[in-house]
Amino acid sequence: MVISVSHLSKFYKIHKKEAGFLGSMKSLVKREYFDAKAVDDISFEIEEGELVGFIGPNGAGKTTTLKCLSGLLYPTNGHVSVLDYIPYERNYDYLKKIALVMGQKNQLWWDLPAQESFILNKEIYDIPDNIFNKTLEELSTLLDVKDVLNVQVRKLSLGQRMKCELITALIHSPKVLFLDEPTIGLDVVMQKKLRDFLKEYNKKYKSTIILTSHYMEDVKELCERVIIIDHGKILYDGKLENIVKEYAKNKFLSIDFSTTVERSKLEKLGNIKEYSETFAVIVVERTKSNKVAAKLLESFPVKDLNIEEPNIEDIIRDVFTKK
Repeated sequence: MVISVSHLSKFYKIHKKEAGFLGSMKSLVKREYFDAKAVDDISFEIEEGELVGFIGPNGAGKTTTLKCLSGLLYPTNGHVSVLDYIPYERNYDYLKKIALVMGQKNQLWWDLPAQESFILNKEIYDIPDNIFNKTLEELSTLLDVKDVLNVQVRKLSLGQRMKCELITALIHSPKVLFLDEPTIGLDVVMQKKLRDFLKEYNKKYKSTIILTSHYMEDVKELCERVIIIDHGKILYDGKLENIVKEYAKNKFLSIDFSTTVERSKLEKLGNIKEYSETFAVIVVERTKSNKVAAKLLESFPVKDLNIEEPNIEDIIRDVFTKK
């Protein structure tokens, strides 16, 4: 097992202070504290080569968990093991085998070309020249940034910088990659390019990847398995496709009619979400969707019919709200 997390908790002691001058004076005499539970008794395991989506709302505990896994934070309770190392011990051999990419944090030197940052990491990680050159060639080709490696980082576009950030993190060929919002702020075209790269990288190098993202398209495109966390607790751990089966009880039937159809006749088949004289969207129970579709084709002037799953974003939102 590459990653093993058992009953991990991370609490922060937070100081409470009343507003105003009087509140400040009171806090000098007697301070009140409470424990903020960023991560609260979570457990999971990840095998070699898995690409797992780690999703949840702001403040759910995603970044805190990644920081505990990468060794940046010491857990309050529980046991964490990555590649048979204890992350918070910050073993040098361990640090050479992982990488943490945070979409809002920069590793590149702003006033220097990205190539200089790559060379710096080459020295930090003791990468032989031949391996460094080969890896840089492969990554820069995959990410299509060979022509900007000698351009000042400050003059690169956001997408180009993010690609170079990935090269910086991957130049030592880590076995485990922690990605915290890697596509944040990028346009849809650049998001897709980075997704395609990560998919190809995971497939080619069999690297183990944990991905956090607020863009559900990232998760849908890349991850077969997802871990949903909220308020520091895991709500779901399993295949993404099973979330639909477990939490989405309905399907949507979108129908185009060749002639006008009365709304009252359609209401007998399910709940009407949208309606016009020649178009309707009907919400029906998942188990009855095929029967309702057959009834529509048999009894109505159907020109086109689609059976659709609800949006994954809506399903995840239901998981959060219903717990």
